[in-house]
Amino acid sequence: MTGSALSTAQGVLQKEILKRRTFAIISHPDAGKTTMTEKLLLYGGAIQMAGSVKAKRGKKFATSDWMELEKQRGISVTSSVMKFPYEGHEINLIDTPGHQDFSEDTYRTLTAVDSALMLIDGANGVEAQTKKLFEVCSMRKTPVMAFINKMDRESRDPFDLIDEIEKVLGIACFPVTWPIGMGQRFRGVYDRQREQLLIFEKDAERSRPVALTELGLYSPEVDAELGTEVAAELREQVEILSAGETFDRERYLRGELAPVFFGSALNNFGVQTLLDALVEIAPPPVQRPASQRPVKPLEPKFTAFVFKIQANMDPSHRDRVAFMRIVSGKFERGMKAWHVRLKREARLGRPTQFMAQDRSLVDEAYAGDIVGVHDPGIFKIGDTLSEGEELIYTGI
Repeated sequence: MTGSALSTAQGVLQKEILKRRTFAIISHPDAGKTTMTEKLLLYGGAIQMAGSVKAKRGKKFATSDWMELEKQRGISVTSSVMKFPYEGHEINLIDTPGHQDFSEDTYRTLTAVDSALMLIDGANGVEAQTKKLFEVCSMRKTPVMAFINKMDRESRDPFDLIDEIEKVLGIACFPVTWPIGMGQRFRGVYDRQREQLLIFEKDAERSRPVALTELGLYSPEVDAELGTEVAAELREQVEILSAGETFDRERYLRGELAPVFFGSALNNFGVQTLLDALVEIAPPPVQRPASQRPVKPLEPKFTAFVFKIQANMDPSHRDRVAFMRIVSGKFERGMKAWHVRLKREARLGRPTQFMAQDRSLVDEAYAGDIVGVHDPGIFKIGDTLSEGEELIYTGI
């Protein structure tokens, strides 16, 4: 390859890798994870209509809840990997099992992500499973942002919720959005970064933004929209917040500060703001520790590790799929890789990416992507694949 061709290839590699955002949702069961997954996919255009998690008694189920066991329990247990485009980025969402029986699988899933979204029920605050999963993220220094859900129902005081996250989980919080009322009186949120109101309208596909003048919260539009009393209360609360934490992206990336959002996933409220933030501030693929050296995502040579093996993903025939997280370089269909544990080449057959039930063959994938490959019985969780280097990824 000539110097200019090499430079072009490296430029393409860098551009593709910097587009990736790979994250998981961590939550206690029933905090709304399945609904949130659906809504994120809806905004990403991956599904046309986020469908009726409410109608569990009928025949409809959340797109990410697609195996028989999940249909019986109404929980996500497959760790399905869903890929969708959003605003010029490629989002890889890993659906972590939420049921306490499946904690080991969930912990392993968290080795494959670069950041996490912590979903909290506004009525219940920090619950046991959330705490356990957050501790795994904290141990790995994985950046976490939080979404306080179900604000259209009766919830706890938002200051109390922020205080609980900080005290119980030991992480500083910066509320990016702030709720205006709750339950029947829930009017929307104030976006502190963009200085705009987002008005809640039940069953609307998107929230209605109200741009404010240079006067910000003190502009007359706020009183006109919310009424004098509610507007005054909001101003007072935002004043209190301004005396607290400032947003520092570096602290977020180190896992020391959580940006916090409020909303209602079921009603599509606050989800788009969250997704915008994920693209803007969540990290692209990060370097990974290996036994010999840390590996940077922009290195041209392909490396990956297996973090999950799943059987019977295709109802038409029995199969085993090994899910691998690409750590560096580029994967191409038909390539062989060095299987470090077995010390031999391995064919990476039937490379597949998933959108819940829908699977599509992959021609190419980059660092940050998750690819499922056919497992003829040669893969174990923790296996490293490379282009010849004797690397072993650690901590899986």
